[in-house]
Amino acid sequence: MPFVRTLVLAGTFLLSTLAVAAPAQEPPQELKMVAHEAVEGDPNAQLLYGLAYLEGRYQLTPDAGKAAYWLLRAARDGQSYAQMEIGKLYVEGKGVDKDPAQATYWWRKAARADVPEAQYLLGKARLDGFGGEKDPARAVHWLTKAAENGNHDAEFLLGKMYKEGYAVAQDVELAQDWLSQAAAAGHSEAINLLAVIRNMLKYTTMVYQQSADVLTKTAKQGDPQAQYELGLRYESGAWDVNKDDKQALYWLTKAAGNGNHHAMAALAHVYERGELGVAKDPKQASEWAQRSKLH
Repeated sequence: MPFVRTLVLAGTFLLSTLAVAAPAQEPPQELKMVAHEAVEGDPNAQLLYGLAYLEGRYQLTPDAGKAAYWLLRAARDGQSYAQMEIGKLYVEGKGVDKDPAQATYWWRKAARADVPEAQYLLGKARLDGFGGEKDPARAVHWLTKAAENGNHDAEFLLGKMYKEGYAVAQDVELAQDWLSQAAAAGHSEAINLLAVIRNMLKYTTMVYQQSADVLTKTAKQGDPQAQYELGLRYESGAWDVNKDDKQALYWLTKAAGNGNHHAMAALAHVYERGELGVAKDPKQASEWAQRSKLH
């Protein structure tokens, strides 16, 4: 019965093929162990199981809903890394509804447990007003914590803030310190900004050393740094010019109008105290102070 024999042979071949293929369909032993421990209530295993579903590890099909389920269980049981990760899901609306307040709630818990990335995320949220009101002081607190714990994004952001005097007193030396740490780790934005600062300092030193004649020529060509430096010289009567309040006010105003935030801050002080021959003007002082913070 050649026909029956053919069927038997075909069936045997099919069974042998399935037998060979079957192990590839079996969940890896590591996943079985993680799943078992997660079901038993181990927060670390729940974290791993959640990440496996989130990223499609161990042959699992990515499933944001299941990922959120396990990460939330782990987060509620105090697993700090899971707290940070579930916060990210609340930002993106993956497996859960978007909820900035919930995101910052979980980041705060993870940040207090000394998770550097969570400290950075919470600090940035407080800086931007994400998930609540802006709180620059708390932002600086958490960003500094994150930077001290080696988070390179925090190092870069702090460096940028100290360079610009945003939410902190301007401090170019501190800016360079934080940016240097981030740059040493290969942070491209930090590398670029650090180069800008170093070029700026080199240029500023050159401007500072120029004679009044050269400085005046450069200022008249519209250079805001030269205008600012010239204004300071006329204000103090230092170097090779005579003290002249009118000229000082003129050049500081020119520099501020061309975007020099140091000149803006100087004008805020001038109008607040009524110096350089102007009457006290709180409104002008406030306007210049606000503009200086935006640059």
